[in-house]
Amino acid sequence: MSEIKSDKFIKFKVKDISLADWGRKEITLAEAEMPGLMALREEYGAAQPLKGARIAGCLHMTIQTAVLIETLVALGAEVTWSSCNIFSTQDHAAAAIAAAGISVYAWKGLTEEEFDWCIEQTLFFGEERQPLNMILDDGGDLTNMVLDNYPELVKEIKGLSEETTTGVHRLYERMKKGTLPMPAINVNDSVTKSKFDNKYGCKESLVDAIRRATDVMMAGKVAVVAGYGDVGKGSAASLRGAGARVIVTEIDPICALQAAMDGFAVKRMVDAVKEADIVVTATGNKDIISEKHFRGMRDKTIVCNIGHFDNEIDMAWLNKNYGHTKNVIKPQVDLYNIEGNDIIVLAEGRLVNLGCATGHPSFVMSNSFTNQTLAQLELWTNTDQYEPGVFVLPKHLDEKVAALHLAKLGVVLEELSQDQAEYIGVTVEGPYKPEYYRY
Repeated sequence: MSEIKSDKFIKFKVKDISLADWGRKEITLAEAEMPGLMALREEYGAAQPLKGARIAGCLHMTIQTAVLIETLVALGAEVTWSSCNIFSTQDHAAAAIAAAGISVYAWKGLTEEEFDWCIEQTLFFGEERQPLNMILDDGGDLTNMVLDNYPELVKEIKGLSEETTTGVHRLYERMKKGTLPMPAINVNDSVTKSKFDNKYGCKESLVDAIRRATDVMMAGKVAVVAGYGDVGKGSAASLRGAGARVIVTEIDPICALQAAMDGFAVKRMVDAVKEADIVVTATGNKDIISEKHFRGMRDKTIVCNIGHFDNEIDMAWLNKNYGHTKNVIKPQVDLYNIEGNDIIVLAEGRLVNLGCATGHPSFVMSNSFTNQTLAQLELWTNTDQYEPGVFVLPKHLDEKVAALHLAKLGVVLEELSQDQAEYIGVTVEGPYKPEYYRY
């Protein structure tokens, strides 16, 4: 383990600082695939609009996240960082960020206690131990630690931005209960996040993770995807693209109808697992795979999760009742035996695409992280315009994020004439869709 300590604080703690050069090389490659973030550096860098911001971030410490971190720094912010998942850190990325002088506390394979410790280190900055005044979160663990354990810090925090569905649910719960004392921007529901990261990101990263973990051939196999939201849609498309025969499970009649009309069988999980070779949870809910499902599985069924937390799969029940059969094949690939049937569990039920692979590709993460940067800019520079509550970025910024990524793909847009714009009730420059439009 690599760390630098002073009398007052630990500057960083990562697995191996000697990995920094490797990390820097991959960061350089990723920058070429992240045009949105690079454009924001060019647009705002000279003005330093985030000067004075002390942003504590808790989001998967990957190469792509390193580009986000250095974008925030380029815009004037001080940044500390931890990972929102015990398995998702890429150690060479963390090392490169530490070597750049940024306080990062993350390594792959954290214990639960280390996970909390790492988040706690990000709350105070530098030798002077100045407290955070902005939050950038993924899943709500940092937000909950501050609000529940350090309420005295709240008065100095201008706002927070939240990356993912699970964290957004937590924010709306707090708002409903009256326990959200600051403005929060829901980045997840920006169209250029949820319809791109959640869908197209999973479309590439799910199959990549299962292949790296198991080397299984998917063509001809039966795969079950629990949930047909954006993550489920991308996951089902990923498996279908690999030649698998895909079954979807759903509670929502609209999503179920979408799955059926996209050509997928839609069944109950208790029935689907009986014929499954691969089971993937993508719901954001808990207890999707429980005892009755495990007992119905065939020999060598692969089970994994691409939702946020490990409670989508009842790992507590599995470890309590069959933990004595657990055989670690390699890191994040575990074999359990349930009454004679081997069950292969990936990433201990946590995010498979980050636990067993490298997450989403850089390009699609540029969409998400450009939204994150704009959200931080909005909250920091327009603090007085926001009361406590949950907000989304305005439509024109969503369109801006998309526009920043078009040239990289060789896309050239048509342009409305003034007459055409007036005919459909928009301006020539946009926004082109009303707020209620569903993409």
